[in-house]
Amino acid sequence: MRRVLAGLWAIFGSVLLSASLALANEPGKGAPDYSGISYMYYTLIALILGYGVYDTFFKKS
Repeated sequence: MRRVLAGLWAIFGSVLLSASLALANEPGKGAPDYSGISYMYYTLIALILGYGVYDTFFKKS
């Protein structure tokens, strides 16, 4: 259980770090730059897929 909680805290920390980096992205001139929100979506998708792998292979029922 402690390993799972440590893993969840690590994931939470990396999400906060990547979200702060995505929000710190300064838009360029001309066309709008959507890379900041894209990184946030990729992080959300990675969390959902990571939970699916955990639920499928590592969770004891």
